[in-house]
Amino acid sequence: MDAITLTELRALVGDAHVHTPASAQDPEHQRQQTDWRGRYHGWAGAIVSPANTAEVAAVVRCAARHGLSIVPQGGHTGLVGGGVPDTSGQQLVLSLQRLRRIRAIDPANLTLTAEAGCLLAEVQAAAAEAGLLFPLSLASEGSCTLGGNLATNAGGTQVLRYGNARDLCLGIEAVTADGDTWHGLHGLRKDNAGYDLRHLLMGSEGTLGIITAATIKLYPAPRSQQAALLSCPTLDAALQLLQAARRHLDAQLTGFELMGAYPLALTRQHLPAQAAVLDALSDGAQPERPAASLGTGIDQEGWVVLLDAASALSAPALQDQLSELCSQALDAGWVQQCALSQSLAQYRAMWALREAIPMAEKAEGHMVKHDIGVPSSLIPGFVPRVQQQLQQTWPGVRIVCFGHMGDGNLHFNVQAPPDQPIADFLRDHQARVEAIVYDVVQSLGGSIAAEHGVGQLKRGDLARRADPVKLAWMRAIKQALDPQRRLNPGKVI
Repeated sequence: MDAITLTELRALVGDAHVHTPASAQDPEHQRQQTDWRGRYHGWAGAIVSPANTAEVAAVVRCAARHGLSIVPQGGHTGLVGGGVPDTSGQQLVLSLQRLRRIRAIDPANLTLTAEAGCLLAEVQAAAAEAGLLFPLSLASEGSCTLGGNLATNAGGTQVLRYGNARDLCLGIEAVTADGDTWHGLHGLRKDNAGYDLRHLLMGSEGTLGIITAATIKLYPAPRSQQAALLSCPTLDAALQLLQAARRHLDAQLTGFELMGAYPLALTRQHLPAQAAVLDALSDGAQPERPAASLGTGIDQEGWVVLLDAASALSAPALQDQLSELCSQALDAGWVQQCALSQSLAQYRAMWALREAIPMAEKAEGHMVKHDIGVPSSLIPGFVPRVQQQLQQTWPGVRIVCFGHMGDGNLHFNVQAPPDQPIADFLRDHQARVEAIVYDVVQSLGGSIAAEHGVGQLKRGDLARRADPVKLAWMRAIKQALDPQRRLNPGKVI
């Protein structure tokens, strides 16, 4: 990147906030050019960190003058390569991590306005300080940012009750590809004055505009929260449990997470402290019916459900409701064992088990990863159908299946057979594995990108599998809003 451009950028945001390849030995600089999974590696001409919306707009205008494209970046925790620059050295990574202000909280309107670089955990904490709840919850909430959550339409663990990120956003402030600023922040729940432009940007992965701030929905903080671990003999039983939980708990049901036996075994192997809850929690659903250790009753065909409930009821009242549900499930045979959290520490330990699975996967080594969505009702048919096809093609292949059964989003990941080197399996068979999984997903009317997005990873699959009219509309929108393809080129479409 030429010296004139760098001089202009430094004048706009300050010398300390423009990093070039000369400073590439900085580990943070290297991290910002490699995705979290280590699959994509880029080389930006500069990493620029503006401090406010005006500086973001100025940087975009500077890039436009010099014919540079921009890769917006938040916490850089994405899983599809959406925030990684190419290797040309002619792209700017525009980091939004300095935009960290909580601009306003309106308790009476149940809204909060925050800048895009705020960590999700910071937004949650600001809401909690006001006695309220921002319910978006992800395993990466200590490092992902609000802007990134909205740009990828993040899902997480409470979609069942509160919806995706787009369902929690009322207004957006954003910078266009030309460097103009759209002032769309408001706390209105009803506004039919023309097209709802915020929905164009949410889920666009930085290809249509750069989100700099948002006004989001808050909720009254629950009076009590409770979790339960339940072992189910089959996926059909888990589906029956989900239906019963919806009937019994209604809106109090906030999470319904599914974990297969193999990902739990990986967690025991690589993160035994987080897996210890399977053995340590032995309190039953009812005092007269204590459950045995959950860790001893899960075979290779079994499943564990993490059920989460939040309520305006007192903790004892909510626990009584969960105990009734567990008793019903035990009597019906949907559940073999159950354990209710008896303290905040146990509640957190149950969630730590679920959130440890991706880290255990990473420790085990690369896998063919799928973030798919099908109707919850079809999961008991989907999993064995795909598993059988994979086993027939590659005997001994291992399936790491877990995720958000309550909203139909599963992480269905495929590991090489024990006798095959992981790198060789990925090189030779990844495309075929993906085709098998995605063919079944598509036949069921599902999605090949349920919550992680498209990025670089699934751009080709989207082009091959999406409805032609949808693709044409997407291309028309991109052409209208970013005709020079300055914003995150090579991603999504």
